[in-house]
Amino acid sequence: MRGLLDRAYDAAAYLAAACLVGLLAMVLVSIAGRQLHFFVPGTDAYAGYLMAAAGFLALANTLKRGEHIRVTLLLARARGALRHALELWALGVTALLAAVFAWFSLRLVWHSYLFNDISTGNDATPLWLPQLAMAAGACLFAVALADEFVAELRRRRSPKAAVEALRNE
Repeated sequence: MRGLLDRAYDAAAYLAAACLVGLLAMVLVSIAGRQLHFFVPGTDAYAGYLMAAAGFLALANTLKRGEHIRVTLLLARARGALRHALELWALGVTALLAAVFAWFSLRLVWHSYLFNDISTGNDATPLWLPQLAMAAGACLFAVALADEFVAELRRRRSPKAAVEALRNE
């Protein structure tokens, strides 16, 4: 199961990277169109869809690598059972909120599909298509948080090295 989850997190990260490449392509086409006096409809909308997809698809992998921003003011001072309890509380609440968000994201996709909701731009994209990437990313993020919660519950969660000092600019 561990291998399957890790491969899913990595696959979502690769999809996020592909979305960023697609975003770059949309921006470059838009810039080239302005310079060469041609117009490709929908480039702005698709750039936005790809940006949202990249952000949501990268959430799980970023969490598993310990790259999410955390406020560790209390955790830095806590030890032993108190730290374990604080970690469980934080991960449990976050996993619950992520699961609720994933549920409503899936519901949004389903309703957009049922009602044949399309974008208001001239490309008339069925909105369930770009919303699907958001829902998939939100669901995988909820799974990753539940994974972290279970690992912490079993005391098998590997602590991520604090490297904030290395990232200051």
